[in-house]
Amino acid sequence: MAFTPLHDRVLVRRVESEEKTAGGLIIPDSAKEKPAEGEVVAVGAGVRDDKGARVELDVKAGDRVLFGKWSGTEVTVDGKELLIMKESDILGVIA
Repeated sequence: MAFTPLHDRVLVRRVESEEKTAGGLIIPDSAKEKPAEGEVVAVGAGVRDDKGARVELDVKAGDRVLFGKWSGTEVTVDGKELLIMKESDILGVIA
């Protein structure tokens, strides 16, 4: 990948949601909401604390995460639509 996030930023690829409901109804593309779940593609090196020491991020590439509905900035990298967000915008890691 030709992009590396800086500081406490994270590059996330959205995970597509199901096209059917539990009852078997097919959801058209126009009615779907953008998923708030994704996979971390790349992470920055972390921020520096008051003493100048680097604080590493809690997430790493490959983690599946949940994030807020309006989190991040949409970008296109290598022809793929991705999100750049701060680590603090991530709500949690899915085990």
